[in-house]
Formats: sequence, structure tokens, C-alpha cells
Amino acid sequence: MQKQSSRLALAAAGATVVLWASAFVSIRSAGAAYSPGALALGRLLAGAVVLGAVLLVRREGLPPRAAWPGILVSGLLWFGAYMVVLNWGEQEVDAGTAAMVVNIGPILIALLGARFLGESLPPRLLAGMAVSFAGAVTVGLSMSAGGSGGHASTLGVVLCLLAAVAYAGGVVAQKPALAHASALQVTTFGCLVGAAACLPFAGQLVEEAGRAPLPATLNMLYLGVFPTALAFTTWAYALARTTAGRMGATTYAVPALVVLLAWVFLGELPGVLTLAGGALCLAGVAVSRSRPRPSTAAGTARST
Repeated sequence: MQKQSSRLALAAAGATVVLWASAFVSIRSAGAAYSPGALALGRLLAGAVVLGAVLLVRREGLPPRAAWPGILVSGLLWFGAYMVVLNWGEQEVDAGTAAMVVNIGPILIALLGARFLGESLPPRLLAGMAVSFAGAVTVGLSMSAGGSGGHASTLGVVLCLLAAVAYAGGVVAQKPALAHASALQVTTFGCLVGAAACLPFAGQLVEEAGRAPLPATLNMLYLGVFPTALAFTTWAYALARTTAGRMGATTYAVPALVVLLAWVFLGELPGVLTLAGGALCLAGVAVSRSRPRPSTAAGTARST
């Protein structure tokens, strides 16, 4: 039973990573027609509608009181601040720089998890994160160098750094809430909290939706239904069954998948440096999620 639960958690984490990687392709279209706050609000509203409908069908109701502190903090930081600040930051820096700065997030998650959740920092996790971060930097440098005159304003770098901090803080706050409420409850009400925090952008959303091309609006809705409603739920399901640090390290597979998806759907042929960086990201994830083999030396000694 435990082995089956571990496999389901791994499958949920994999689904999350794939859907979050696909979000970068959709954001390119939606972000051209929608401002950062309006895009975040539209995405969260679409996600909240889907999550709310599923919650009603499953009759899960309100989360217990003990889960609300984590839901409120993760909703404000991750669903709210992170989405707005990241959308804004990606307008100020090239995609490569954004990828490098935001990928500080998993490192912060591991450190905050150790400080506030009492999680351990095993050598394999630290080694895997180091390898993956090197891969993310490689991918970022190759994207910046290969882009159309990559740029990186100080404001953009600061915004991406704030996004990484909000992401890390949201994940660490969400972990304790999952001890008291289901993944669906934590995700649904976190999404609602984030949407409520983004309501000041409602006027922009209405105005921009009236003149936005249909593909941009469809991409915004896709972001709400799949990378938000579905992917955040599968993330919460997996996070409830492992440590925050290990889950954070898993997201280092996203840059490699973004490269692949951009190749397939946008026809952007990756260079050798980009492919090498993607391979490093995946290798680091494999190392961080591996477990040391039980030593047979002690057993041999006892049997002799």
C-alpha cells in the first residue's frame, strides 16, 4: 500500500511539472494581450470556478480551522503575489534571466523547510539541487544569448527574485495545512484567496478582455484550468506525501520540459548548450529524489 501511494505521489508530481512547463508556452500568448495583474486574476478566476465545482461535487466543504493559516499565507504569497510579480518580471527581463533567478525558489524551499518544518537536508538532495541549478543557469544563459537581444533590467531581476521568495514561502506555508485538509481543499481555497487579493485588477481584466484576441483569452483560460486548478492540486497531493525540499527539487525538471515543448509547439530548435542544461536539470532531479541503498555491511557483520 505504501509503495502504491509513493507511485501515485510521483505520478502527481510528474503531472504538475509537465503542466507547469506548458504554462510558459501559454503565457507567451496571453501575456501579449493582458497586463500582469489582469492575467493573474483571469487565470485564478478560471481555476477557482473549476476547483469550486469539483469541491461541490465531492462535497468536501470548508477546511478545518487548523488549516486556514497555511491556506491564507500560501494563497496570498503563491497564488496571488507570485503570479502577479512573475508576470510583471517576465516583461522586464528576458526568459533566460527569469528562469535563472526564479530557480532560486527550490533552494529557498529546502532552507525554509529545514528552518520552519524541521525537514532534513540529506546530501543527495543538496547535490541534486546543485546539479539542477547549474542546469537551470545553463539553460538561462543559452536562452538569453540566443534570444532577440536579451535584456535584464534591475527592476525585472528584483521582481523575479521576489517571485522566487513568494513561491518558496507559499510552499512552506502550504505543507502544514495539508496535515489538516485535503489537497483539493487547500488548493481551492488558496486559489480563492489569491483571486480575492487580485481583485483590484478586475477593471483591467474587463477592459483588456474586450479587445484581446481569442487565442490569448483561450490561453488564459487554459492557464486557469490546467496549470492552476489541476497542477496545483496534484502538487498538493504529492507535497502531502513527501518533504517540501524534495518537492521543490522536482520542479527543476520544468526548464528541461519547457525547452522540449518550445521545440515541439513553437518550432524553437534548442542549441547544444540548452540541451546540455536541460539534461543537467533532469539529472539533478534524479539525484535529489534518489534514496541511498541500505548498507549491507552491518547485516553481514551481524551474521558472521
